Amino acid sequence: MFSSFMINPWIVVTLVAIVAGLVGFFVVLRGASFAAHALPLGTFPGAALAGLLGINSFIGLITFAGLGVMGINQLAKNGRHEVATALTLVMLLSLGTVFLSLSSQYSQQVYALLFGEVLGVSRAELIPVALISLLVIGITMRVFYPLLLNSVSAELAEIQGISVKKMELWFLCLLALATAMALPVVGALLVFSLMVAPAAVAHRITSRPIPAVLLSIAVSLITVWLAIALSYETNWPVGFFVGSIGGGLFIATFL
Repeated sequence: MFSSFMINPWIVVTLVAIVAGLVGFFVVLRGASFAAHALPLGTFPGAALAGLLGINSFIGLITFAGLGVMGINQLAKNGRHEVATALTLVMLLSLGTVFLSLSSQYSQQVYALLFGEVLGVSRAELIPVALISLLVIGITMRVFYPLLLNSVSAELAEIQGISVKKMELWFLCLLALATAMALPVVGALLVFSLMVAPAAVAHRITSRPIPAVLLSIAVSLITVWLAIALSYETNWPVGFFVGSIGGGLFIATFL
């Protein structure tokens, strides 16, 4: 489990967990779990296209994450936010169906995209993950207070001169970047569980922002570390253990 070929997976899941715990705090605070579920599903066609073109999967993930953000942002201007999210998801998934149907490695590619393949992370994939994680952390720290205020009370934020639309766009961008880097690790189906469960546990324990953020990151780290260890021992998908452990910890807060 701690052999040389496992170094890359340990580093990657640690970075993903930190970012997921940080962004997940705002996902739960804003009640945006549907967006956290829809964006990963809408982003994975980008990885399918990247595989079809023979380029780095992160290029496709980032591209489709951007398309998802633009789609939700534009459609939400003329309707309800959850409807805009659903319509964007439908359009992106339709493209993903085409890309996967053109691939000669259909079943293997679908499995990796939906359930993750963290044990197959290469050294070349570490650099984009590290860069994206630093970018997300930097942006979050820069907009932390206005985004926090907007998440708690949009009316109060506007009184203080904070643009609600701008904060919504910043939040979607952070969510999209976090999704793009986490998807190869836990897969499109369960990436949202890593953003929602640890943050939900933290919100159950404390309502203070800074302790809640730190606790969310800590729970996220514990979740992925346990998940990768169990995945290594059982050869089961990491995503399964991420979802199970996260759900179990949340249920434990009621006890």
